[in-house]
Amino acid sequence: MQTLKLLSAFFKMNVQMSLAYRADTVVNILLNLMWLGWELLSLNIIFSNTETLGGWGLGELIALLGVFRLVNTLMIALIWPNTEKFNQSIRDGSMDYTILQPVNSMFLVTFSRITVWRFWDLILAVVLIVVGVNMSTATTTPLQILTFILLAITGMIIIYSLWIVLIALTFWFVKFDNNVTILQALLDAGRYPATVYPVWLRIIVTFIIPIAVATTIPLQALRGELEMTQILTFILVSIVSFFLASRIWRAGLKQYSGASS
Repeated sequence: MQTLKLLSAFFKMNVQMSLAYRADTVVNILLNLMWLGWELLSLNIIFSNTETLGGWGLGELIALLGVFRLVNTLMIALIWPNTEKFNQSIRDGSMDYTILQPVNSMFLVTFSRITVWRFWDLILAVVLIVVGVNMSTATTTPLQILTFILLAITGMIIIYSLWIVLIALTFWFVKFDNNVTILQALLDAGRYPATVYPVWLRIIVTFIIPIAVATTIPLQALRGELEMTQILTFILVSIVSFFLASRIWRAGLKQYSGASS
């Protein structure tokens, strides 16, 4: 109950901040639509010269673009604003106020800043997924759809856990400002199925910087390409990832010396 109240308070606060800059919000939404149009045009150009890309058709690539936008919304709406704030709080000692609150500090760091207008991307993402699946010739069952949703959430948890680990390193390396730059740099790899990349890059985006786990893997489940053991493995990996990230965060808090140092 307390968590829900805090989320509601954070959301209202960030909505008020967004309403204070209405013109910027409208411009950003229009720019976002422009980029979406460019992405769809790029796919259309690609498929005007081929029928498949890495074994995936146009409809499946549109659905993949929708999943990519879900992940990208997580990054831009939550991760990037809070990364900047967190790094600054470590340097100036204001992290003290977060730690002293009677609420989980990892929760506060994650949700204190939310780019509210970016949730418009969620609507676009869902539309792209639905349109892409309908364009695909493959039939989908309710179980495949449920597995897709579950693995999409699983992939986001894994990326979130990786982010927690990266920012927690700031507890030890205070001037580690570019701690998530590599995550953003490789995020664009999620626009396309992992099967189009060479083996070495496929390993990186699947196991090291697991962008494909949040984009390609859920769509593979929707296509019926995953065995139950693979699905359970990805779910287990997300649970272990979150557990390890929480442990590293707690270790970082013990390392933090505060403003008095």
